[in-house]
Amino acid sequence: MTDLRSKLLVTRTLPQLSQARLDKGFEGVDIVQWKEDCAIPRQEFLKLAKGADGILCLLTDKIDAELLDAAGPQLKVVSTMSVGYDHVTVSELEARKIALGITSGVLTEATADTTALLVLSAARRLREGVDAVIQGKWGAWSPTWLLGSQLTDKTVGIVGLGRIGVAVAKRLKAFGVKKFVYQGTRPKKEVEKEVGGEIEFVDMDRLLKESDVICVCCALTDKTKNMFDYEAFSKMKDSVVFVNTARGGIVDQDGLIRALREGKLGSVGLDVTVPEPLPTDSELLTFPNCIVLPHIGSGTLETRTAMSEIAIENVLSGIKGERLPHPHDA
Repeated sequence: MTDLRSKLLVTRTLPQLSQARLDKGFEGVDIVQWKEDCAIPRQEFLKLAKGADGILCLLTDKIDAELLDAAGPQLKVVSTMSVGYDHVTVSELEARKIALGITSGVLTEATADTTALLVLSAARRLREGVDAVIQGKWGAWSPTWLLGSQLTDKTVGIVGLGRIGVAVAKRLKAFGVKKFVYQGTRPKKEVEKEVGGEIEFVDMDRLLKESDVICVCCALTDKTKNMFDYEAFSKMKDSVVFVNTARGGIVDQDGLIRALREGKLGSVGLDVTVPEPLPTDSELLTFPNCIVLPHIGSGTLETRTAMSEIAIENVLSGIKGERLPHPHDA
């Protein structure tokens, strides 16, 4: 008799409610899960993937030809618990007719919150202020100490005006921003309506030169990789607030370090780096005007639960041969 059971590989423990669903199990599905408190080691990933019909992975898990070969020809679906999929070799999946699911839409609000948080923190020199309190450098009140900048009457440039970019603009508008400029593919009338105020499409050079704040909200692609290099930073105002909550690879990190070293930037806020995690001896961490977070853009219980639920629905649909609720090409 033919065994009709399917194998599902899950590469990490999920948030509580979603993990409870996995622990309860699904009819006709054998679940193999990496539950250690670390990313699944590559060799373990290759071993556990063998015979899998579906894989639920994270952005830390590289899905390439080697992994797909290890899994075998029965693999029907890869479901990543992320909106970005630069860790997946899409062409390999397409050639093998393997579906790819992502968790689009649900992390917009949390990531936009984090972007606004970094803009305000970098602009108001939060890291230096906290360090001053902890290190006992907080003395008598001074009218010239730790002066940051505010957003009132400033120009904000947004690179990548998708869902997250629009949500960021809406948040920052409340702080008195005078004007938004953007790079992206969406029509001006459409984004003006969503943002609810003046926003202008401009070329990249103008965005770099005119913006008081620059927020990176675009996807990592061959076109955007290392888009922000030393030359780009050199075109910015030396008072600029530069924030990246998209992907670390969009920024040439050596160019960023050089620009910071030479005082070409006002302040920097990063939720993403290369590599991740960032080594503790990275020069980036030595600059008092650079705040680095550990890739927590979508890090709320509500959002991570929603992401894991979508990832589960995607992988179960794929195993059954059904259309994914949230395919990467939607």
